[in-house]
Amino acid sequence: MRVGSGFMNTFAELLLFILDIAWVIVLAHVIMSWLIAFSVLNARQQIVGQIWIALDNLLDPVYSRIRSILPRTGAVDLSPVVLLVGIYFLRILIRNNLMF
Repeated sequence: MRVGSGFMNTFAELLLFILDIAWVIVLAHVIMSWLIAFSVLNARQQIVGQIWIALDNLLDPVYSRIRSILPRTGAVDLSPVVLLVGIYFLRILIRNNLMF
């Protein structure tokens, strides 16, 4: 084992953990948007509204950058899909290049 590989493995695991958290947050936002759209959840309820606003405020800066690159698709927003694919791609890069 090379010197410093323990640090790189720890760093890679930390990055993978952060990407896992981001993955869960994006999935929660997508699922919640579907539930609100199909009237399963009511965004006027206090806790639902607070969670929705928090997730939207957290993800909108990332989504807006992705939307500026993507072509217009009408009512379908593909930015969460692109973000999830990007997170998955980063996980592959980290596993293949940072872990020993």
